[in-house]
Amino acid sequence: MKPFTALYYILSVVLYVVALPLLIYLSFKSKYKESIPSRFFLLNNPSFKDEDGVWFHVCSLGEAKALKPLLELINGVKINITTITHTGQTEVKKYKADVRYLPYEMLLPFWIKKQKLLIVLEAEFWYMLFVVATSKGTKVILLNARISDKSVKKYLQFTWFYKKLLANVEIIYAQSEVDKNRFIALGAKNIEVIGNIKLAAKVIKTKDYKKPLVQCIVAGSTHEGEEESILKSFVKYKKEVDAKLIIVPRHPERFQSVFSTMKKYADENSLSLSRFSNTNNFDSDLVLVDAMGELNNIYAISDIAILGGAFRNDVGGHNPLEPAFFGCKIITGKHFHDQKELFKYVHHVQYVDAQKIDEALFASKDLPPSMVEEKINLKPIINKILGK
Repeated sequence: MKPFTALYYILSVVLYVVALPLLIYLSFKSKYKESIPSRFFLLNNPSFKDEDGVWFHVCSLGEAKALKPLLELINGVKINITTITHTGQTEVKKYKADVRYLPYEMLLPFWIKKQKLLIVLEAEFWYMLFVVATSKGTKVILLNARISDKSVKKYLQFTWFYKKLLANVEIIYAQSEVDKNRFIALGAKNIEVIGNIKLAAKVIKTKDYKKPLVQCIVAGSTHEGEEESILKSFVKYKKEVDAKLIIVPRHPERFQSVFSTMKKYADENSLSLSRFSNTNNFDSDLVLVDAMGELNNIYAISDIAILGGAFRNDVGGHNPLEPAFFGCKIITGKHFHDQKELFKYVHHVQYVDAQKIDEALFASKDLPPSMVEEKINLKPIINKILGK
């Protein structure tokens, strides 16, 4: 083991010991009761066995969903997938693959077995993952690789570190020329721009709901604080336009707190309110969708989509391709840095501050539906995986 790698590993052990009480505490929380025991204590999380397997590593739900069109084109290959989050784990379990949580870095030297390829999506740059996989004879590929506007300065401050990390990567498939140049600045080599693989995703709905007779507005993938701004704007809008608002929070653990916020606005403005899990319909003025996997079904019956995650500066936005596919008029915030590449492909989007969502709602009357025109060719990636 090289001196720097040894030092890095020792630091990971120290951090593990320091964080151990917190990890034990969090492992009893519903959000982490599966992921923390698996990642930090290897509970029900054995190594992959097949040396000829293709191992994909993704972080969470968005990256997990992006894998689908790629996996559908790979035949006769043993697929293994690791994730970081519980939502990502739930999604990848839908695929024909062996699924694990990625263990904490300290545990990787004992956990990783040789694979044909390790394909890491987006910005999951774990030093020990790359070093150990390479040392075991596994070729490392970065797919859909990106460095966001928000984080580029931090990366460049540690160029010396990322140069060591990226030295273990055989090829980088970057999302854009901007990302390619940023990787070059970090000392990376063998970079190819192929675009964002999320453009290849098939957008589907799983259920058919009856479209409301009034204008239907969906607030999708919202985060803490965003619902309040959306509700304030909706109340102003509804005074002049017959409409209903459906809110779909990003994280299920927030369902109750979001419902409480909605109830406050419903009571103050004499609006009807319901939870989707209780009614299974959208008859009320305000509807909380407290169920997973329903967002596309709701985009399909909506006129306007207020896309969350971009009205605060610490999230980075969410995927606009789905509401655009269903012809929704999209309103989102100005902090969409993590989805900048995808928004580049979507036309007729309004980008506004949280305080001006009502103005965007009124302006949407004169705008065409959002749309996506570009596509991506997955053939270079498929050929690399299949060894052609």
